[in-house]
Amino acid sequence: MSGDRILIHEVVTRDGFQMEPEFIPTERKIELIDRMSLTGLAKIEVTSFVSPKAIPMLADAEAVMAGIQRRPGTRMVALVANARGVERAMATGVDEVVLVVSASESHNRTNVRRSVGASFEGFREIVDMLKGTSIGVAGALATTFGCPFEGFQPIERVLRLVGDYAALGVRSIALADTTGMGNPRQVREIASAARREYPDVDFALHFHNTRGMGLANVLAGLEAGVGRYESSLGGLGGCPYAPGATGNICTEDLVHMLHEMGCETGVDLPALLDASRLLAAIVGHALPGQVVKAGTSRDLHPMPAPAH
Repeated sequence: MSGDRILIHEVVTRDGFQMEPEFIPTERKIELIDRMSLTGLAKIEVTSFVSPKAIPMLADAEAVMAGIQRRPGTRMVALVANARGVERAMATGVDEVVLVVSASESHNRTNVRRSVGASFEGFREIVDMLKGTSIGVAGALATTFGCPFEGFQPIERVLRLVGDYAALGVRSIALADTTGMGNPRQVREIASAARREYPDVDFALHFHNTRGMGLANVLAGLEAGVGRYESSLGGLGGCPYAPGATGNICTEDLVHMLHEMGCETGVDLPALLDASRLLAAIVGHALPGQVVKAGTSRDLHPMPAPAH
């Protein structure tokens, strides 16, 4: 993939923050988003317009969207769960809304309290609401690579659900390894099949590093021709409805790997590392990211003084 442009979608202030136990002040969220928007990320998933009772951390969605600086080249997007969430998102001028459904029936019922079929019925209303506006619609397919309750999902089911999204006119779809169960061979197989079956869909891949295979799965995705990846600054994140799920793949580690491979991302890695340090100060604990601790592969060190 040397020389190819790989686009990075940042999810820390939604996917990462929703797992934090203490409420992060609105002004600190805005500070971090403004810092990240200077780095060249293609998208930032700013927040989620869901019930504050469901995710209290994101109860300030309107205030965050109103406070951030909007910069050309970085799309500001938000997750929505229903028509009320879309109304709230539209009022803030988001660039794109993200819909999410699980490949697994049991995970979907646990996550959004609906069947998969009912979720798509709701999506139809959302897509209709957004017709004629400038707001884009993206879809996410959670548990694509495995469900903690049902296990691995048949590839035929994954492809059928991608087709259900496509039938609604959704042309940007993220295949998500919500639980970190996926492996490189499986990722390559599913991503390749999805791209063959739906050549008009722009696919992204969303990985967690629960079992240490996150960046290996990115390599498999690159081999399958996927050029968009969702990741979380510092490796922060998880899934509240996936037992044992740890953080998302780390954005700065991902960008560092891609740059070392000769891939172009448009992301300023030093600026991203600065943002990761800011994130650690905001949440008040260490983060899983490795490059911010070790430095880049290009950082050289003085030789130690010879022993006498």
